[in-house]
Amino acid sequence: MTRTTRVSSPTCDPDQETSQSDHCTVPGCYEGTRLWRCDFAVVDHRWDNCGVQTLNFAKGHGTHNDFVILTDYDDLIRLDVPTIAWLCDRRGGIGGDGLLRAVRAGLVPEWQSDPDLWFMDYRNADGSIAEMCGNGLRVFVRHLDEQGLITTGVPVPVATRAGVRTGQVLPDGVVRISMGAVTLHEEPTWVTHDGRQWSATVVDVGNPHAVVFLDTLNQLRQLNLEQAPGFDPVIFPAGVNVEFAVVTPQGLHMRVFERGVGETMSCGTGVVATAVAHARSTFGSPDEIRVSVPGGSLSVSLGEEIWLSGPAVVVAHGTVQVPEQGAR
Repeated sequence: MTRTTRVSSPTCDPDQETSQSDHCTVPGCYEGTRLWRCDFAVVDHRWDNCGVQTLNFAKGHGTHNDFVILTDYDDLIRLDVPTIAWLCDRRGGIGGDGLLRAVRAGLVPEWQSDPDLWFMDYRNADGSIAEMCGNGLRVFVRHLDEQGLITTGVPVPVATRAGVRTGQVLPDGVVRISMGAVTLHEEPTWVTHDGRQWSATVVDVGNPHAVVFLDTLNQLRQLNLEQAPGFDPVIFPAGVNVEFAVVTPQGLHMRVFERGVGETMSCGTGVVATAVAHARSTFGSPDEIRVSVPGGSLSVSLGEEIWLSGPAVVVAHGTVQVPEQGAR
């Protein structure tokens, strides 16, 4: 049985109804497959007679924060936690810090607003659900743009579990996104790591963050983030993303340990959390703050609305057969 999602093609009308006995012969479709509709399958969901699931995917990154991307127009792909973890496995699967599934918002049960928006269904590498991912959203917008699903250069609203965010591909190729409301808590918390304890700022960017400011770049470089930082489970019962940062004349330098993933080369919401925490503690801080992460550099624009800007690229497309759990 083959079940396809679709993206319109100049030679294939996605709204053309066919009978069950018709065959699609448009180049790029699965020729000879019986379809209810003539669908040009940029991404599809197929099961062979042995029960093997086949998925078409894209792979992208924003400052080397990388993601597996699936387009699921009609909400046909069913992903359980082990499958997501396998797809994100860098040795056994495709590899990524997380997975992005693009689906129409009206098909997401918990979404109660505009059904015609694209919904970013984001999962961490361990398969757990996350409310928001800044770099993921920028890569998500890049993917939609390259697939012709949005209009290049025009701001596009995207539904996320943290609410509606706006994304835009700028003329220079940079992708920027709105970050919604950012909340800084008045009371600090603590973070422990490698036998030390630091005071940390609690920041909510649609997902939870604890930001620690260190004194020197050497301290930042010497952190062994293969070890998970400790945190207060009373304040963060669902876990927390922990940022370690240093202020320099050139801007902020940051490393991050993401919940459900580990250390990553970049974290968009973490960059925003760090920039906002720095701005609150620094009188006369600039309206735009550059944040350097191991994967590159991002810009945070502060004002009535907060924007995150930087590079986002899709580097590959492919097809993967998802083995049964016992064969992984």
